Amino acid sequence: MKFTLSWLKDHLDTQASLDEILYALTDLGLEVEGVEDPAARLAPFTIAKVKSAEQHPDADRLRVCVVETDEGDRQIVCGAPNARAGITVVLAKPGDYVPGIDVTLSVGTIRGVESHGMMASERELELSDEHSGIIELPSGEVGQKFTDWLAENDPAKVDPVIEIAITPNRPDALGVHGIARDLAARGLGTLKTREVAAVPGTFACPIPVTIDDETQEKACPVFYGRVIRGVKNGPSPAWLQDRLRAIGLRPISALVDITNFFTYDMNRPLHVFDADKVSGGLRVHAAEGGEKFLALDEKEYVMQPGMTIISDDRGVESLAGVMGGEETGCTEETVNVFLEAAYFDPIRTAMTGRALKINSDARYRFERGIDPAWTPTGIEAATRMILDLCGGEPSEVVVAGEIPDTRRAYKLDTDRVQSLVGMDIPAEEQRRTLTALGFALEGDMAIPPSWRPDVLGEADLVEEVARIASLTKLQALRLPRVHVGVPKGILTPMQKREQIARRTIAALGYNECVTYSFIDQASAALFGGGGDATMLDNPISSEMSHMRPALLPGLLQAAARNQARGFMDLALFEVGPAFHGAEPEEQHLLATGLLVGHTGDKDVHGSRRAVDVYDAKADAEAALAAIGAPAKVQILRGAPDYWHPGRHGKICLGPKKVMAIFGELHPKVLAKMDVKGPAVGFAIYLEEPPFPRAKTSTRPALALRDLQAVERDFAFVVDADVEALTLVNAAAGADKRLIEDVRVFDEFIGGSLGEGKKSLAITVRLQPTDKTLTEEEIEAVAASIIEKVAKATGGTLRG
Repeated sequence: MKFTLSWLKDHLDTQASLDEILYALTDLGLEVEGVEDPAARLAPFTIAKVKSAEQHPDADRLRVCVVETDEGDRQIVCGAPNARAGITVVLAKPGDYVPGIDVTLSVGTIRGVESHGMMASERELELSDEHSGIIELPSGEVGQKFTDWLAENDPAKVDPVIEIAITPNRPDALGVHGIARDLAARGLGTLKTREVAAVPGTFACPIPVTIDDETQEKACPVFYGRVIRGVKNGPSPAWLQDRLRAIGLRPISALVDITNFFTYDMNRPLHVFDADKVSGGLRVHAAEGGEKFLALDEKEYVMQPGMTIISDDRGVESLAGVMGGEETGCTEETVNVFLEAAYFDPIRTAMTGRALKINSDARYRFERGIDPAWTPTGIEAATRMILDLCGGEPSEVVVAGEIPDTRRAYKLDTDRVQSLVGMDIPAEEQRRTLTALGFALEGDMAIPPSWRPDVLGEADLVEEVARIASLTKLQALRLPRVHVGVPKGILTPMQKREQIARRTIAALGYNECVTYSFIDQASAALFGGGGDATMLDNPISSEMSHMRPALLPGLLQAAARNQARGFMDLALFEVGPAFHGAEPEEQHLLATGLLVGHTGDKDVHGSRRAVDVYDAKADAEAALAAIGAPAKVQILRGAPDYWHPGRHGKICLGPKKVMAIFGELHPKVLAKMDVKGPAVGFAIYLEEPPFPRAKTSTRPALALRDLQAVERDFAFVVDADVEALTLVNAAAGADKRLIEDVRVFDEFIGGSLGEGKKSLAITVRLQPTDKTLTEEEIEAVAASIIEKVAKATGGTLRG
């Protein structure tokens, strides 16, 4: 809902500032979504005078003008046909932003002549669509701000536009008068009431109106109309056009603009028919279905059964409450009009609009509910404005149906405000608030006004009192507190770790499995179990005779079942206990993942590949990092024999502290489990990574290095049986203060190295902390690395 500040003040006598009004609107529940202040957009522009205008030497349509400004005379090249000496203009200087052309001006050269600014047209300042020439002001002093001149001579041009959000339960706020009523009840001014005197008709209405009985009962209880003959439908006056443009509506003609004005001013949609195009009388009835209707949006619609329509002898002329028809629409040639003011059922209007996918201002208001009691007043107010702006002679008003009775009453319990919203508002203040909002009070009963269809109970009365007092002061219902402070956490650190591991592995793309803790003896034996200690005394079947020694057997069995059904590429995981003995303490908590097959589907790019040990390593490291395991670890060999002997690794904190195992599963195990490889996996021992010693809710401080790191590559020739880890550890120990990372990036066997030899290439990263390293210091560290590696592995630097 948009409206201007001056429009609001037509209904509200107030001295409140714009900021006070905006705050009050939001606090009343009419949330302000935006404010457009033209004065802020036009603030840079000033008034100037053209002293002379000479023909441009190289362009017939350009003039070189000397313009008197507040900063002295300036030369401006102008192409407007009305640029001439002696006129008062609006000046935009270099550096000013011109909104209409979206340009920030600078000193330019036009056909070889310098131009210091521009003289603006109305379209360039977004004042109107006029751009045939520059603005000529009838008065004004050089250097005067253009906004000050507009405030004195044309205040509508600098009138702030306010946009508020309207919730579906507040149809009364879809008119400026309703918004003013709320602000007056808040105390920001006095609501202006208008007495609309009836306009006497001078002749009988030549167009009769009837409403079918069923339609009057369910869809259109009342219809007012009258003919006004001899009107002149020209452009509407400037003040009306300015208001419509300000809220985003395009002025069309005086008759149409008047109906649009009342739609927004009083939430009273109206419609005007060209009376000369109406054949016979008008009938309001339900559509039978199949009737065709050409609407004002120039689209043809087919009626569905039950839709409320207005027809004459030729057919459908209006879709009631939604949109008028093109055939009886008013044009500049219209001289006789039929003015309609009716009340249409909100639900029937909404259903019709949705079915035909028509959105209009009329539908938006009718489906939320307008004030039915203002219908006779609305037609009189619109008649008077038509006579004032278009002239003409009115007929008597024709009425079909009756105004619906909306009277209802609810008990006003002034004590409920405290219990419902936690606000202490005196009873007299509550009664004053409801009276200001239009409620009638009879003893302890409150009667809602006809324009508030949303008030349907005692709690709604409390809501009205509370929002007028202040929505920001609402208090939540206070319940007695059983515990003081933040309640203690329920999950143990291990339960939290288990939860984090589960979520992390699932986020990596694995599907979680929940398998039995019992497996068959043969499968248990493959994974180091199957002994008498873990055998069940009374198993339910031979396939569940032993406690599982690991989670991999269950995952492999699930993979085999899926492959048997054609699903060859799998990513499965499980979090749960495994058992290495019969006692309660002889179990360990594992998070185990299994990758089988390939990384993706076949494609033309050849990106599909078989899963490998590094896929399992990366996922294991990601899960360990998520549960807070230390970053500095060792990768060792020596995993159980169901892992591939040369394609696995143990992630350890020393030789005895194994946090996880990753690698490729042994081909013999895969064959016995009937799994078609390749298959890789990992098993994380969730209880092994140490927990933090100190509990804290904050993260450690971020350590940033502002000095340049240095990387050096080394290639060592060592015996073929030397492990890369030994070489890496030796290099890392050369200078623990400077060496941040050591990585193997190449291995070469054969060639000129000879039998039993191999070349390992490493990258060593040096990270200084207090000063930039010199070449001498780097060479010293390099020499130490060579010495340490030679001592630990017997290797030599490759030439």
